[in-house]
Amino acid sequence: MSTGSRPEPQQLVLELAHLPALGAEDFLVSASNAHAAEVIGRWPGWQGPALGLIGPEGAGKTHLANVWRSRSGARLVAASALGETDIALFETARALVIEDLDRGISDERILFHVLNLARERRGSVLLTSRVAPGELEVGLPDSRSRLRALPLVTIEAPDEALLKAVLVKLFSDRQLAVDPHVINHIALHMERSMEAASRVVEAVDRLALARQRKVTRAIAAEALAAVGRPTGL
Repeated sequence: MSTGSRPEPQQLVLELAHLPALGAEDFLVSASNAHAAEVIGRWPGWQGPALGLIGPEGAGKTHLANVWRSRSGARLVAASALGETDIALFETARALVIEDLDRGISDERILFHVLNLARERRGSVLLTSRVAPGELEVGLPDSRSRLRALPLVTIEAPDEALLKAVLVKLFSDRQLAVDPHVINHIALHMERSMEAASRVVEAVDRLALARQRKVTRAIAAEALAAVGRPTGL
């Protein structure tokens, strides 16, 4: 049996711009999110004190919001947990991310107050949602009016180039060298979301470790099926 070492798999190199975000990860920029990244990057020169970031589940809204947080020092709160203490925090930081408006607003009066404070005291608020805030069912007329007047920017579902770059990074973080054709296969057959990419990479890593094998297309296909997206193989 040969004692020579196996050649390392060829690496897939994807040249995408990246923006620093909170934590260890960077925000990768592709055609699907470049416009949203550019608009948010204009801060503090936004056209108003508040901005709505709209996009489907798994498009990277939270990650892009973290890019802004790293620049602005903004606090973060879920819309479903918005309360009186967030007013005091906003008065200190003058910047706030309110996430997932479409999943419910705990107190519409607080939301209205925060948006007013942003206008009066030159603060900034970034609101994320899967649907335009003006389309939400909001009982308080003043809050509804404020949300309908928000300038909006849309982040699209990840495109293929972005998914491939994310997969390469996630595999690299786990010290896994994966052939380009395997990356291409996963990107073609997976659900188009960042969360799905994490689930698939975790499943691939687990299978490869259990089998004591390199990552192959067959292992990738099994992992894809395990996370709920059959490949047809």
